[in-house]
Amino acid sequence: MIDLHTHTIFSDGVLVPAELARRAQALQYKALAFTDHVDFSNLDFVLPRLISLCRKIADEMGMVLLPGVELTHLPPALIADGVAQARDLGAALVVVHGESLVEPVAAGTNRAAIEAGADILAHPGLITREEALLAAGKGVFLEITTRPGHALANGHVAVTARAAGAGLLLNNDAHAPGDLVSLAQAERVALGAGISDQEWQQMRRNARELVERKNVAN
Repeated sequence: MIDLHTHTIFSDGVLVPAELARRAQALQYKALAFTDHVDFSNLDFVLPRLISLCRKIADEMGMVLLPGVELTHLPPALIADGVAQARDLGAALVVVHGESLVEPVAAGTNRAAIEAGADILAHPGLITREEALLAAGKGVFLEITTRPGHALANGHVAVTARAAGAGLLLNNDAHAPGDLVSLAQAERVALGAGISDQEWQQMRRNARELVERKNVAN
């Protein structure tokens, strides 16, 4: 199991990063990304600490740990600046908080995140076919999520991504220990969204390939 969207005490999670990693390790996760909620007020505070922690403990834990961020509720016009700043500060992975059905995310956020070249557009809600086509062309992954609430649009995301040829990933958006699901449960969530067995295996390959690319770059 690979989870590329999690939160720690550096935003609204309940665990320090090391404990989150240990709990994922105990569930036989192979890779984990810390992607705490940030905007321009805390990006330069959170990211260096996650980078330092990943460098210290990843080898000892025998798993890949990637320092990243989730740009959250930025005005769409500023998302490109946020992505660029996160990369300049050393983020291995840049996630953007998409237009979830259960939060008042500004319209245009999905498109701005894709145009900015974020790695993952999290829980993109009622993403349009045009946006999904753009994501396919830019290599931006769309997220299927196990998180209640955000998961309400999973079926729509799956159908729209399939039609557009956009890549999909499954993440937990974990904030607490109980959010780290098993591989079997992750598969059930994917199948429940209308994803085929073949597509599920491709999603898993997508995650492995993204981790390999970002781990080398980091």
